[in-house]
Amino acid sequence: MATKTIQVEGMSCEHCRNAVSDSLNSLDGVSQADVNLEAGTVDVNYDDTKVDAAAMTEAIEDQGYDVK
Repeated sequence: MATKTIQVEGMSCEHCRNAVSDSLNSLDGVSQADVNLEAGTVDVNYDDTKVDAAAMTEAIEDQGYDVK
């Protein structure tokens, strides 16, 4: 299991938190995604044999947010 912190721009409310965490949690291999609105980050616990950073970035950007 691996952990990654992703910087995300544009998150400001509970809807943002849910959109980003739900999109990441739906990926095969992601076990948990915790959004910190104040810091603009997402801490992701995942299986790096099933999902990679590119897939996580795409899932976030598909929700309309920018990954730094």
